[in-house]
Parts: sequence; C-alpha cells; structure tokens
Amino acid sequence: MSPTDPARTLATQLPDTPPGARITLMGHVHRRRELATVSFLILRDRTGLAQIVFRPEQLPTVGLPGEETVVRIEGTATANAHAPGGIEVTAPEITLLSEPARTPVVELWRPTLDAALPTVLDHAAVTWRHPAQRAKWELAAASLRGFRRTLDAEGFTEIQTPKLVDSVTESGANVFPVDYFGTTAYLAQSPQFFKQQLVGVFERVYETGPVFRAEPHDTVRHLAEYVSLDAELGFIRDHRDVLALLHRVLLGMIESIRTESGDAVARLGLALPAIPDEIPVIHFQDALRRVGAPDDEPDLAPAHERALGEWAQQRYGSDVIAVEGYPMRKRPFYTHPQPDDPRWSNSFDLIFRGLELVTGGQRRHRYSDYVAAIEARGESPDAYASYLSAFAHGMPPHGGFAIGLERWVSRLIEASNIREVTLFPRDLHRLTP
Repeated sequence: MSPTDPARTLATQLPDTPPGARITLMGHVHRRRELATVSFLILRDRTGLAQIVFRPEQLPTVGLPGEETVVRIEGTATANAHAPGGIEVTAPEITLLSEPARTPVVELWRPTLDAALPTVLDHAAVTWRHPAQRAKWELAAASLRGFRRTLDAEGFTEIQTPKLVDSVTESGANVFPVDYFGTTAYLAQSPQFFKQQLVGVFERVYETGPVFRAEPHDTVRHLAEYVSLDAELGFIRDHRDVLALLHRVLLGMIESIRTESGDAVARLGLALPAIPDEIPVIHFQDALRRVGAPDDEPDLAPAHERALGEWAQQRYGSDVIAVEGYPMRKRPFYTHPQPDDPRWSNSFDLIFRGLELVTGGQRRHRYSDYVAAIEARGESPDAYASYLSAFAHGMPPHGGFAIGLERWVSRLIEASNIREVTLFPRDLHRLTP
C-alpha cells in the first residue's frame, strides 16, 4: 500500500497483494467492456492499469461509468494469469468520485495516441493522460531529478532568480515587455546575470526554471517559453572544466532515467544516449571544414549540426559532440576570449543527436574587461551598473552552461517537433491552453 495513503492500493502494488485481500483502488476509468456474462473495467492511476471484473448482478443499475470518470473501487484481489501483474479485482463495489466524464476527443485507451499534433495540443489537459504521452514528461521529471542530484552531490546551491527584469538583458533584444506598476519591465531571457553574481556568494549555483525568448521563430525546435537547466561554478581554469561538469551532469540525468523511469523508457522504446568517457571536442574552425562550410561562416546551420552529429556517432560512437571556439562576434559580451587568439571564444555548444542542446563556456571575471567589452559594443557600462557591481568587488574565474529541458527530451525520444514533449507550449501562434 502507498505509504502516503494506507487506505489505497496502487495499480503497481497489485502483483504483491495476497489473493483474497480486500483492497481499495482509485483512479480514472481507462476502458470498459460489458459482455453478456461478465464485464471488465480497466482503471488507470498514476502508476499503471488494473483490471476489475463485474458479474451481471454486480453492475451498477446505470451500467459502468464512461471512460475518464474518476472512481473508487473496493474489491477482492484475485489471482488471474491473464490480468495485468497476475492479479485482478473481483466482487467490486464502485463509487463515482466525479460527475460522469465527457467522452474525450481522442481514445486514451489505445496503445498509441492517434491524433494530429494540433488536436493533442488543443486538448493537452486530457491528452497528457495517455500513458505514452505522460511517459514523455516522466523522462523530463527524471532528468530534472538527475540534474539536481548530480549538482547537489558536487556542492552546488540551488537558486531562484527574478523572471521580471529591467531593460538590461542578456542580448538586449527579443524580450517580452511587461507593464510593471506603470513602468516597463521584461520577462527574463535567462538567469545569466544573476547566476554569475551569485557565484560570488555561493561559488557553485544552479537553477531550473522558465525563460522567455520573443524570437519570431516558427520552427519545430523553438519555443517562446521553455525550461532552462542552468549551472554556474567558480574557480575554473577554462571552459573545459565547464564541459567536464556538463559531462557528469548528462550522465547523472541518464542514470536517473534508467533507474527511475524504466517503464517510460520501455513504453516509448527509448534508446538511451551513448556518451563516452570523454565528450568529443572539435574547434569551430575545424567543424566548418568538416561540414564543408566557408571559413568565414559565423555560425553552424542546422544542417551542419546534423552532419557533425552523424560524424560523432560514426567516429566516436557518441551521441554528443562539443564544438568549442565560436567566434567572439557571435557570443555575448560576457564570454571569455580564447587567450592565444581573441578572435575565438572559450565557449562551446554541445550537439546532441544532431541538434544544439547546450551553450556553455568561461565568462569574463575582471571588471576592467567588462568595461572594455561593453564600450566596444558602443554602450555605456552605467547601464549595467547593478550587474557589474559583483565584478568590481572581486569575482573568481567562472563559467557555466544551460540545457533546454524540452530540447533534451525531444531528442531523447527523437520527436519531430519540440511541442510533442512540452506540457503547454508557447510559441508564435499558441497562448492557450
């Protein structure tokens, strides 16, 4: 029985229930079949499915309740090799815990969710109930636990930073304005500035939370709001220390999925990522040559990322590859330049199965370097006074990274659209449900 609800037996606990025991189940009606001599009700709770058997004289006068109706069933655990887990429930007494449910727009009892993506998204509150659908977010939840567990073990402090900020943002563009008591504020693009400042307090910090990007992208890989897994640590040598931490975090997330979400892995037929003992690394210049791009290309296109992903799999048997040394002109002003050639940065992107998943690197940490970098952009350091205060008062060499949770899960299951794994997506066209 559930340690938090001793009066209730969960579906996954039925196999361990002794035959003859009187038990109570609670959940949704997943499926019903009313035959001439016997009727079956399949109940779904958060752990799985249970089979309940009704003889004609045991049926409610109005028949079995419709699918998705919430019920309580008291009955006797009975051995049946053909039932889920080898135990079914007989001699049942059924009580409705909700009004009879409306018929869902999709048949949730079918093994696969056979509906177009817009239908799934429009009715997300119900379609997420489908076992294969909810398995996707179970992967996300396990990943979050693995992320936290790994960083907790390494002495990180979990933080929460503001999502309402003033006009100073990470990039200065693509932000959502918000009326803030008569003045204009903005939804935060990332916790970057705050997590850097807090390295000066805790040395090692991480955050999981929403970020907002007002980018007019209508693609299968972009969202206007997503969950970012951020980490920042002090007293590093360079970006390779950050990459090494990211490696340990990814392994921790995968292990959490393996050990805590085995049912979701099996239900989705998931092949867990192959990540070697060291993440393969290629310099940006070499990456351009590898994919046949011009030497003056400022960034990698999606096709380049896919090609590098395929090469990493063939060359290293790895589902990930890190591209380091992106041009400084394509990186935020807080990025630390490559010491021996300041055209390039001590930063990296991690490509996971052909898609950019993580951006990370070493940050500047000297106040004078920040002033020079900001002035080189044609801006005044005064606009960044609050942020720069931390550096004026001494900051250690530091760096960090950010993982997009939905992108991670999307590539885990090799979804064709990131919205397939997002609980309630927000994009150019969708603000509801």
